[in-house]
Amino acid sequence: MGISEQRKVVSLLVDNQAGVLTRISSLFTRRGFNIDSLTVSATNDPSISRITVTVFGDSRKLNQLLLQTERLEVTHQVFVLDDKNALQRELLLLKVAANVSNRAELQEIANIYKAKIIDLSPDSMIFELTGKPEKIDAFLRMFEDYTILEQCRTGVTALERGGMHQHMQKPPQEVRAAQFPLPGTCVK
Repeated sequence: MGISEQRKVVSLLVDNQAGVLTRISSLFTRRGFNIDSLTVSATNDPSISRITVTVFGDSRKLNQLLLQTERLEVTHQVFVLDDKNALQRELLLLKVAANVSNRAELQEIANIYKAKIIDLSPDSMIFELTGKPEKIDAFLRMFEDYTILEQCRTGVTALERGGMHQHMQKPPQEVRAAQFPLPGTCVK
């Protein structure tokens, strides 16, 4: 990651129809962005899906990409989530080699992080942990000296705190202008 690159969590409200995810992800790829995590889910409106994308990149290039994404006819809203105002969560399933001699140690790590043991077999344990990406990363570091057999991580899903926010109350163009002012313009 370069000095000018930042981690951004982007939320997109799009048409809930076949092919939309492919169009969005291919636009990110064509612009040279590697998607760090991606989640898609239905919203309270069955015709709309929420795509949450985590990317690292230069702010200027990301702003251009988001403007292009918003121009797609399948896109309703595009907004960058504010780290201070957004609740971000991931789900991790982790299968670790376990035996009689290390099971208590593994259970102690799980208890500290409030992870659930969802499967126990003679040679392995499966943990389930939900939390901020940083918590998931810290939990995984605790297992560096153990044998990880498999892991599955969902990627970030996020919502802003509080009631309905500006990005849901205003037309997309106003939200975009507030978040990504065009060069040479001043937003108050």
